[in-house]
Amino acid sequence: MSWMAAIQAVEPFDDLPLDPGLVAALEREAAARPLAPLRFFTPSFRAFANDELSGCGRHSFPAFSITGGACALNCDHCQARILEPMIPAQNPENFEATVREMVRTGGMQGFLLSGGSNRRNEVKYDRYYPVLERLKRDFPRLRIAVHTALLDAPRARRMEAAGVDVAMMDVIGDADTIRDVYHLDRPVEDFEATLEVLCATGMAVVPHIVIGLHYGQLRGEARALDIVARHRVAALVLVVVMPFYAPAARPFRTVPPEEAAEIFVAARQRIHGVPVQLGCARPAGQHKLLTDAYAVMAGFDGIAYPAEGIVALARAIGRPVEQAHACCAVALRGLGPARACGA
Repeated sequence: MSWMAAIQAVEPFDDLPLDPGLVAALEREAAARPLAPLRFFTPSFRAFANDELSGCGRHSFPAFSITGGACALNCDHCQARILEPMIPAQNPENFEATVREMVRTGGMQGFLLSGGSNRRNEVKYDRYYPVLERLKRDFPRLRIAVHTALLDAPRARRMEAAGVDVAMMDVIGDADTIRDVYHLDRPVEDFEATLEVLCATGMAVVPHIVIGLHYGQLRGEARALDIVARHRVAALVLVVVMPFYAPAARPFRTVPPEEAAEIFVAARQRIHGVPVQLGCARPAGQHKLLTDAYAVMAGFDGIAYPAEGIVALARAIGRPVEQAHACCAVALRGLGPARACGA
């Protein structure tokens, strides 16, 4: 049975406008290489559960922001709203106390540490490094992930020394996007330089690429993939820009799922030997269902917060599935097993 026929037998895909030509092309690609098991990520950044996957305790893998909801860049694609659901942690002492209490009572497996950038796309974590060192000393199994923003070699080494397991950063491949969307006066080369110094450490480095970052247009994604392909990363995470975050003065186009799928295929072809995954951010509704479906068919290794029906679709085309209650950048093969909620 063809993929198209198998998928259309699965609700809610019986009347979904999948592109038959694209599905057939993805099936031909998959015939040349076996598809790996697919992992679904459900960290406790936000509440999640559907008929196919269970939710998890809200403190299993939370996210903290050291600036609360503040960000000096206020990038057009985000408007600092990505920080809103994170737990405010502007005080290192209170942050440490909160984490220790969550470990004691909530079965915490790890956490993401993030924060708003300054005008140079830097996040100042220095006051938090002694806290991370103590937490890692007392709870060595705790997984610590950090959004690094841009940094230099000494700061990358300091981050590693503090006990950070996973370093995450956005890679942008277009100078106009950096200037117009990020409101940032730094070249593309600074993003590759940051990736290079991070990869020189012992941290697992997981770059992110935002598809459609230039106001919903594909511009710079191919160069960003080239940059990532030149470095030894632990994984690559792709996300799709969400237009509802954008300012009314310059709205974002919604990237069609078929265009996102072009980048999915390019990423799977360019990035070898490490997981390629679909992260938390992408438009909701039918768009998310289509986007997730194409990611499954493109051979992605993981998907965060999958749409309802995606587990059934994966099984329909012969992909084994598993679930991890952690950030997709942290629960990587070779970086610790997937664990049940509270384990």
